[in-house]
Amino acid sequence: MSLLVPLVIVTSLYKADAQAMLGTAGRGISRPYVTKQHRFERRLMLGVGLGGMLFVPIFKTITHLPPYMGMMLVLGIVWVVSELVHSEKDDAERQKYTPAHALSRIDTPSVMFFLGILLAVGSLQATGLLRDMAESLTRTVGNLDVIILLIGMASAVVDNVPIVAAAMGMYDLQTYPPDAKLWEFLAYCAGTGGSMLLIGSAAGVAVMGMERLSFGWYLRRISWLALIGYVAGALTYLGQYALFG
Repeated sequence: MSLLVPLVIVTSLYKADAQAMLGTAGRGISRPYVTKQHRFERRLMLGVGLGGMLFVPIFKTITHLPPYMGMMLVLGIVWVVSELVHSEKDDAERQKYTPAHALSRIDTPSVMFFLGILLAVGSLQATGLLRDMAESLTRTVGNLDVIILLIGMASAVVDNVPIVAAAMGMYDLQTYPPDAKLWEFLAYCAGTGGSMLLIGSAAGVAVMGMERLSFGWYLRRISWLALIGYVAGALTYLGQYALFG
């Protein structure tokens, strides 16, 4: 619903443009020729990468080690597979396919930003300020669903990673056990609420740099659609929970 409602609105607003695009779709698009070997290599690396990300929570559950150790293990596996797949290429061609080349393009300032935010959230949790904030919101707002909706909206400004980290410090697992309504609803709100602003997620910041999007353009054209989709999805979840528990 979070996707469908804005999509219907956009389709109705830009119906003429959509028809024009459909009219040119039959002309076809020229694509570079890809050999079977290259296609196999692409699919293999994609499968190893996605499988590795899915393996990380399994690794943590089995070994009880920190998730970053699972990620480092997966990175090593991807590195080995990449070296084996491209072993027959010359050094100049193989270089651009190596994990070392990919790591050299990491946005280090963004990584440091998230590290600083998480350290700040950890400090607030250690001093008890997050728990005081949760109690203050409970006294002021009262309704927990409304509080989570507001937290999701705040993720458009603060980013969803520190917001979720802060919420985990505000509400403990003894009061709200795993798979409780609070955590499921928080996952939705924090995950989609950040789309209301271009700076609300790391992906948005990356797209802003890649596509040269301006904050004002996004605010005028996309933010209100994201807000409608956010509310539609939230109401759908609450309705499902009220009906099925």
